[in-house]
Amino acid sequence: MNYEATVAYLYDQLPMFSRVGQKAYKANLHNTIALCDYLGNPHQKIRTIHIAGTNGKGSTSHMLAAILQAAGFKTGLYTSPHIKDFRERIRINGQMIPQQQVVDFVSKTMDISSNIQPSFFELTVAMAFDYFAHEAVDIAVIETGLGGLLDSTNVITPILSIITNIGYDHQNILGDTLPEIATQKAGIIKPNIPVVIGKAIAETAPIFLQTATNNNAPISFATDHFNTIEAINNNGYLSVTIKQKNNLKNLNYKLGLTGLYQTENICTVLQAVEILNGIDFNIEEQHIQQGVRDVKLMTGLRGRWDVLSEQPLIIADVAHNKDGITQVLQQLQQQYPHKKVHFVLGFVKDKDVAGVLALFPKNGQYYFTNAHIPRALPANELATIANQAGLAGEVFDDVNIAIDTAKQRLNNDAIIMVCGSFFVIAELNIL
Repeated sequence: MNYEATVAYLYDQLPMFSRVGQKAYKANLHNTIALCDYLGNPHQKIRTIHIAGTNGKGSTSHMLAAILQAAGFKTGLYTSPHIKDFRERIRINGQMIPQQQVVDFVSKTMDISSNIQPSFFELTVAMAFDYFAHEAVDIAVIETGLGGLLDSTNVITPILSIITNIGYDHQNILGDTLPEIATQKAGIIKPNIPVVIGKAIAETAPIFLQTATNNNAPISFATDHFNTIEAINNNGYLSVTIKQKNNLKNLNYKLGLTGLYQTENICTVLQAVEILNGIDFNIEEQHIQQGVRDVKLMTGLRGRWDVLSEQPLIIADVAHNKDGITQVLQQLQQQYPHKKVHFVLGFVKDKDVAGVLALFPKNGQYYFTNAHIPRALPANELATIANQAGLAGEVFDDVNIAIDTAKQRLNNDAIIMVCGSFFVIAELNIL
């Protein structure tokens, strides 16, 4: 098979959660273990950092990878989902896995795949491990796909585990309460392996503390060590001042990721760097400065408060649950309090769409759309749910037509905000 046929096989022949939802999710690690065993257990040949969380795990993964690159480490990065190109999921020093490597991997695993019928995610996780081991990376940053305990990535024994935060998402799989969801995420905590918690609340902190105690795992909460005291958008960067609590020192950074929610993620990253330096890494302040500033250039991350156009102002963000959307709406209000916002929205079927829509302002201009995947919520159904929440707008089958329509209606003090789904963002022509 050539590369195009190989990717078509991955998408069409293997169950893919992002396209079909829960029926692609397998609540065990059997297939991943079988694949890794078949490949000679490549995950045991590399050092890894494991990152879970409801929101922020992608940004945290990319910032940490960029810092490690800046410090001179050959750094693997596995994340999901991708936005434009399947190969975004698997990178070394920011460079996507070569097409031929994808073809060769699928070819050499065709027999076992026919036998055990892995999901898309199970096979791509094994592909990442195999590629990172083959290329002898110094360290690989591995982001979970969904949950933690039963996530396919959870076959690794990392040198550090990170859990960014806990919020409501994928309740149909992870549980209906925050403690239930936290229990699943805490499944990445391993015996004697340090774990950093980015943000814990009263409902979730006891879960992390107890799991860490049970595993004799040193645990630290980023908020006990670092606190952002100022954040200002300035010339395409987010300038942040962070108080380092143990020595009352202020640290100043320019973040290439300009969403205000990154003020939480940067504190998590800083605490992770402290732990890594306590192991055997030598990450200096200049490496942190470079990594957080140039993260988009170094790792290719897109879709996080992504300014796609200045005239008119068009922003895209992959926020898709209550916590993520709340942060986007807060930043719009804080940064552009007097501008009218034209919202281009699309969601997938298995989200709490009604609960998310209840957060949006009634005076916004709305354009309801959908991605072209089976899991997408049809735009007309989205419009019906939105109308019940008091939001009025029009229906578009293509996000690009929705944006073009919004552009025709803008005045000088208006913004187009695109959010609600990775998969709607993926179909943007201007990304």
